Amino acid sequence: MGEGIRTMCSQEARKSAPAGLYTAEERARRDQTIWTLIQGILAPLQFAVFLISLALVIRYLMSGLGYEVATLSILIKTFLLYTIMITGAIWEKVVFGQYLFAPAFFWEDVFSFAVIALHSAYVWALVSGALEPASLMALALAAYAAYVINAAQFILKLRAARKQANMTPNSASEVPA
Repeated sequence: MGEGIRTMCSQEARKSAPAGLYTAEERARRDQTIWTLIQGILAPLQFAVFLISLALVIRYLMSGLGYEVATLSILIKTFLLYTIMITGAIWEKVVFGQYLFAPAFFWEDVFSFAVIALHSAYVWALVSGALEPASLMALALAAYAAYVINAAQFILKLRAARKQANMTPNSASEVPA
């Protein structure tokens, strides 16, 4: 019961708060939780793995060489994606009071599920043998294209959070959301 009341109060605070990504209370929770740091480490790590994996996938598609290493890189990228989604859900719970689909990150979360579905389809197709190697790599590229769109969504939110912080008097420096 107390959790429901807290969520309703948080939603009411958001409705009465000035337009922006965070209320003052949410910003304080965001700045105090270790999950913000974890997200701030995992996001660029995942992006670096993505870039390496993308190069390996393209190398395989162009030359036919390096299938195993490209496959391993996709699996590592997928593992990092699952990890960042789980830790991101925990972060949303701490900051916004719900595990996913908080109003401030609703569409990013929706699209994240599309990204996860494509990565999961790759893993399923790999394990089941449903696709030939070139088709697997094409599926990985589709998953990566969706990931790039989703990453752009989050980068735009980070920029919005920084802009909001710059407009808020006495705001602490922004930590990546």
